[in-house]
Amino acid sequence: MRTTQKSELPVGRIAGLFGIRGELKCDPTSSGRAVFSAGAQLRCERNDGSEVVTIASVREHKGRLLITLEEAHDATSAERFVGATFFAPRETLDVEPGEFLDVDLVGCAVVGPDGRAYGAVQRIEHYPSSDMLVVNGRFLPMVRAFIKNIDLKKKEIVVDDLPEGLLDGEPL
Repeated sequence: MRTTQKSELPVGRIAGLFGIRGELKCDPTSSGRAVFSAGAQLRCERNDGSEVVTIASVREHKGRLLITLEEAHDATSAERFVGATFFAPRETLDVEPGEFLDVDLVGCAVVGPDGRAYGAVQRIEHYPSSDMLVVNGRFLPMVRAFIKNIDLKKKEIVVDDLPEGLLDGEPL
């Protein structure tokens, strides 16, 4: 059962074990990467419950973080964390000016400069070429050529110069 607090956001997920010393392969979110440091306390949510854990060590290996937890001293005790998701308070996340968290964009109205409503952002998909806003089941690349303004206070994203048919038509 999800017990996510409104002020907490997911910052990483444990993909598996690494070696026999209890290291865990962690896939952090781009904004959450900075919170993984020795001594950091994060909420860990597993299928069987939730607990606050302390990061004992962190090192990078092939673009992924390898972490150890004070609560797991070997591979056997670390195994229970495989598949877990880490959460941290929103204020600890590293977000640069002009960057946005997925949770902030979901639900924003997508409108043209003339006020034409295209729909609301349902979710964000992340691809190597660009992030994609999903609006009525259609993909809108999150690039400056199309996204003219994002106003989180108004929960509105203004778009312009869209290729014909990109967001037109019935929802998919």
